Amino acid sequence: MTEAKPVPKDAYGLVLEAIDQGVYRPGDRMVESELAERFGVSRTPIREALQRLETQSLLTRDGRSLIVASLDHNQLAELYAVRAELEALAARLAAQHAAPEEVRVLRELVEGDRALVNDPAALARANRRFHKQVHLASHNRYLVQQLDLVHRTMALLDTTSLAVEGRSETAVAEHDAIVAAIEARDGDAADAALRNHISRAFETRLRLDSTNAETAD
Repeated sequence: MTEAKPVPKDAYGLVLEAIDQGVYRPGDRMVESELAERFGVSRTPIREALQRLETQSLLTRDGRSLIVASLDHNQLAELYAVRAELEALAARLAAQHAAPEEVRVLRELVEGDRALVNDPAALARANRRFHKQVHLASHNRYLVQQLDLVHRTMALLDTTSLAVEGRSETAVAEHDAIVAAIEARDGDAADAALRNHISRAFETRLRLDSTNAETAD
C-alpha cells in the first residue's frame, strides 16, 4: 500500500490569507526568503505568488521592494461603489435562485452572528462567510469571480468597521433584513437591503478612517 503524497502548499493562498488576517498590513515589506521560511515552501512559488498579488494591485512597488498596498480615499470610494453594485445583484439573484437549503444556511449564519456582537474579530470572519454564502446563492459563477476579487481587495483595510461601537448590532440587523428578503423571494427588497448594508458599512469606514487620521496628527 503506497503512502498518499502530501498536498503541496498553495503559496498564493497562504500569503493572501496572511494579509487578510492582518499578519501583514499596508506598508509592510514582503520578503521572499522570510515568506518562504514562514510558510515552509521554496522561494519560487513565493515569487510567483507575489507577482500575482502585484498584478491584482494587492502589492505595490516601493523602490525595489514589494509592500502591501494601501487604499486612499478615492480608491476606497471606488471599491465600495463597485461592491455595492455587485453585492446587490448577488442578493437579487439569490432571492430568485437560492435553494431552500441555502436560505436556511443564511438564516443560521445570521442567528450565529448574534452571539458574536462583542467580538469584532470573530464577527468580521463570520461576516465574510455570510457574504460568500450570498454570493454562492446567486448561482452565477462570473459574478462570484468578480466578488472574490473585490473581497480580496477588502483585505487591504487593516481594521474592521465592526469594531466601531454599535456597528456590530446594526450589521447583524442588516444581515437579518437581507435574509428576510431572500426568504420572501423578493429581489427588489434583497437588492435594497444589501445596498443599505454596504452604504452603512462605507459610512462607518469613513468615520473610522477620519478618527484614525485625527489620532495620528
